[in-house]
Amino acid sequence: MHKLPSLFVSHGAPTFALEPGAIGEKLRLLGRRLSPIKAVVVVSPHWITDNIRVTASPSPSTIHDFRGFDPALYEMDYPAPGDPDLAGRIVERLQQAGWSARTDSGRGLDHGAWVPLLHLLPEASVPVVQVSLAAELDGESAWSLGRGLSPLAAEGVLVIGSGSLTHNLYEVFRGAEDTGYAEAFTGWIREVIEAGDTRRLKSALDRAPNARRAHPTPEHYWPLVVAAGAGSAMPTTVLEGGMSYQVLSMDAFVFGELPFNAGYV
Repeated sequence: MHKLPSLFVSHGAPTFALEPGAIGEKLRLLGRRLSPIKAVVVVSPHWITDNIRVTASPSPSTIHDFRGFDPALYEMDYPAPGDPDLAGRIVERLQQAGWSARTDSGRGLDHGAWVPLLHLLPEASVPVVQVSLAAELDGESAWSLGRGLSPLAAEGVLVIGSGSLTHNLYEVFRGAEDTGYAEAFTGWIREVIEAGDTRRLKSALDRAPNARRAHPTPEHYWPLVVAAGAGSAMPTTVLEGGMSYQVLSMDAFVFGELPFNAGYV
């Protein structure tokens, strides 16, 4: 089993499930290049708990945790199996790293998990386990959470941080008069990541241009830091995703070496 990199993906709005845009096909090709994947572990901002919880259902449900969108979205299903044994091992690993963690056999997969997986692994045949995002995170603790998950790569487990590189929903729904701020923030983050500057990545919400406008609340940013912490290196691959709704950056980042798989890029 080859050692997998980790991945950050911007899941944007739930409509990403129906409108793959520029990034959807890139994720599909990436999923094929990374194969075989033994299991997937996803950290999403749509499940925040005081103490970390890990899904342990053998058949996690598809949660439609949004409202007011296209009715077709509520009919969509991502019937990937779970992996209770892996969930138990993750809890043990995180507890050894100093986190308070437990399994949750009733929780399904929220849209931060299943929407990007529709494009990355459309067959829904790979087991998926979701790890909650701990409340009251900062840059250092988000990185630490990622480091706690990093040994999974050697087992053929793909760790995904699913968030949004920019996430100002007020401007998405009300319209943004000035959209340049999102491009500026995205460019700064990309430069920091390509430089391998973990210090600035962890503190981006205090240092990056337009950070508070790009992220009025921090929860959609932390999965990026988790994914970087879980990876073996700052990225070998940047997947440019463009902008959705003018201000939602859809970029994805691969942290670590991509395996050679002829025919896929």
